[in-house]
Amino acid sequence: MRIGVIGGSGIYEALPLENVSTESVSTPYGEPSDDLTVGELGGREVVFLPRHGEDHQHTPTDASYRANIYALKQAGVDRVIATNAVGSLREDLPPQTLVVPDQIFDRTKHRSPTFFGDGMVVHMSFAEPYCPEMVSHLAESAREVLRTSEDESGAAASREATDAEVSENGTYVCIEGPQYSTKAESEFYRAQGWDVVGMTAIPEAKLAREAELSYATIAGVTDYDVWKEDSEVTLEEVLENAAANQESINEVIERAIRTMPEDFESDAWSALEGTINTPADAIPEETRERIDLLAGEYLE
Repeated sequence: MRIGVIGGSGIYEALPLENVSTESVSTPYGEPSDDLTVGELGGREVVFLPRHGEDHQHTPTDASYRANIYALKQAGVDRVIATNAVGSLREDLPPQTLVVPDQIFDRTKHRSPTFFGDGMVVHMSFAEPYCPEMVSHLAESAREVLRTSEDESGAAASREATDAEVSENGTYVCIEGPQYSTKAESEFYRAQGWDVVGMTAIPEAKLAREAELSYATIAGVTDYDVWKEDSEVTLEEVLENAAANQESINEVIERAIRTMPEDFESDAWSALEGTINTPADAIPEETRERIDLLAGEYLE
């Protein structure tokens, strides 16, 4: 297996990778956000890519989502662990809680959500935007990490205690950004029953599905958005809580990689089957060449 990791540079720096190399790659969709870092962890090959670039120079709108996912696919990745910083829309999800969502609501406006088009129409199911198998594996990895931490600190390692710090399932509403929500927007999201709000799940999750990658995210809560009385989101608060979340997230990712089942199965790996609505002989040759890595086997 080859596991992709998308997140901040702090993850790469913390993972005890061996036999590390750096690869500069190009794709038909432009340059990725940064070079790929390739290494080994627990006998598994890992490919790391910083979503916003090494120095966080790409905005949530301008990040090279298509190139990033294509680059991971090109590198032989078949499953992806992503990380996100999110605001909480629930009182019982305070800052420094870890969340593994299973649903997304898309409120973005200015992002390319597909690899296809240009004479090729693909209608793909996206009812389950995150791979259920990967969601379960990440959530269990998070619970195990926190249980181990509690054991080492001498605290009672109860299931109830870990559930208070790891939330499995829930809806991530993805906004355009880079500004945070207005109070009206934040209150609207809460009224819908959504759980967390962030800026980077879309189109990354959609593109991962089109690339037939098993994809899920571990999200760290940094704030209460602006719905909570006396709560005003600031960059200082977000960065402070993101730093506090980072150690736990790094440990979760390391454990998830080390314990990834060899017999892992995902419906995402055949997601394109039956979704191409354009006859192969009607697809322009230039388009066919560009998407060959993604869909070539379905056009033979």
